[in-house]
Amino acid sequence: MKSFRDKRRDGRPHPARAEQSRPREAFAAGRQQATPAERRETKPADRQEARPAPRVLARREGTLPAERLPLILEVAPNADYALLDSGAGEKLEQYGPYRIVRPEGQAIWQRALPAKEWERADAIFTGDTDEEGIGRWRFPKAPLGETWPMKHDGIDYLGRFTSFRHVGVFPEQASHWDHMAGLIAAAKRPVKVLNLFGYTGLASLVAARAGAEVTHVDASKKAIGWARENQEMAGLADKPIRWIVEDAVKFAEREERRGSRYDIVLFDPPAYGRGPKGEVWQLFEDLPGLTDLCRSILTPKPLAVVLTAYSIRASFFAIHALMRDTFAGMGGTVESGELIIREKSAGRALSTSLFSRWVA
Repeated sequence: MKSFRDKRRDGRPHPARAEQSRPREAFAAGRQQATPAERRETKPADRQEARPAPRVLARREGTLPAERLPLILEVAPNADYALLDSGAGEKLEQYGPYRIVRPEGQAIWQRALPAKEWERADAIFTGDTDEEGIGRWRFPKAPLGETWPMKHDGIDYLGRFTSFRHVGVFPEQASHWDHMAGLIAAAKRPVKVLNLFGYTGLASLVAARAGAEVTHVDASKKAIGWARENQEMAGLADKPIRWIVEDAVKFAEREERRGSRYDIVLFDPPAYGRGPKGEVWQLFEDLPGLTDLCRSILTPKPLAVVLTAYSIRASFFAIHALMRDTFAGMGGTVESGELIIREKSAGRALSTSLFSRWVA
């Protein structure tokens, strides 16, 4: 997935976004994604008990970092992954040997490929979901196992059919992975990377292969187990990766107290979720504090901090302003925009998430 281009988009500012159509699965983030039923059943008193005291924030002094926006980071079709077609609320993807059909709420246009191409799919997420978020897969040709071998830029890992329609990897993140690997290689010194909400570990494996010492944090034991399995499959078992099952915010707070510092911090929080001990996460309430924490645990000569935001009603201008304020006095540049996947059939761009990154 190494083929991508950085593009500037001209024209008016991006309007307020509709909520993305892809909630993170229960184990996909450093705080687990809460189901709709859990949100309704959580009483205000319970929520207060589970939430720690908010971090006291003060506006950072100093000149704001330079800015570059909007920046569109694009993943193009390649031998490992391709968005073959999209439309009518679905997307047709090629993951290694398999064609997969999944829901995609933003694909409001019409399909470009004929129906016979879609009918060649090996796996289809049926969309039959109840309020708890559990879904099912249908295999038109032959039953498939839970996992299958995949590859990203020479790194082997396992794709997975999960009950929340995801497949164990978010291919649009390849743009961030390649950028990070370049920073690590160019530093020509030991680099420490912290990957919060690390999921199944592709970013951590890319960083480790590039030469970094990596700390990978996720609240889900299952996700950490899959990430370790991916490390073995990739032949990177000898690389220095710490796998931590922990609430992302609590871990970052502990690192701050211990004086642990990192050159690169990645964080990809859910819109709403719970930690392993019931800690409640609300993106718009808690993101400013976590962003401030990420700055506080940087080394004296840091390289980058990368924030990705899925499934939120916002413009990238909101997280762009937060990042510039948080990194005031640090110099560098804050780059913000969207991650997109370029479709193979008609060349349309499918936007998947917002991002903002500070680069020294």
